[in-house]
Amino acid sequence: MKEHQPADSRIAYSVGRLDRALRQRMGKVTTQYGLTVAQYTVLSVLQARGRLSNAQLARRSLVSPQAMNEIVEAMAAKRLVARRPDPEHGRIVHIAITARGDAVLAKCDEAVRRLEGEMLTGLNETQRRQFQALLRSCIGTLERNASGEHGRTGNGREAHASH
Repeated sequence: MKEHQPADSRIAYSVGRLDRALRQRMGKVTTQYGLTVAQYTVLSVLQARGRLSNAQLARRSLVSPQAMNEIVEAMAAKRLVARRPDPEHGRIVHIAITARGDAVLAKCDEAVRRLEGEMLTGLNETQRRQFQALLRSCIGTLERNASGEHGRTGNGREAHASH
């Protein structure tokens, strides 16, 4: 008979707890700058990627297009982002970060960097790089498998991702 692992020893549980703790602390940090965590994510994505459509921004920010509409509406009201119709596609609207959004993001980024530093206290630089590489590897594997690539499960059978 197979023994069950306690929940707190499972990697998924630990990752979930880290995500929850980090989001809670990030929420406290971003609120100081008038942002939600989702708005901070949007500004970060726009700064890194440039202007994007609502659908592209939603995918990269890990929210639904409907939720992104609401987020962008609130951010446009604060003049953190600007919306401009695509000159070639009438139904597509591009969203871009504004100078005001850049300024707020820069302040918020510094506070988030301090939070990340606090989270990583106790890890040396090599361990931090290894941790980042391991996280990226896990994310990449899950994303590839979710996008329809086939892999093997731990029991040797084919794993099929559902769409």
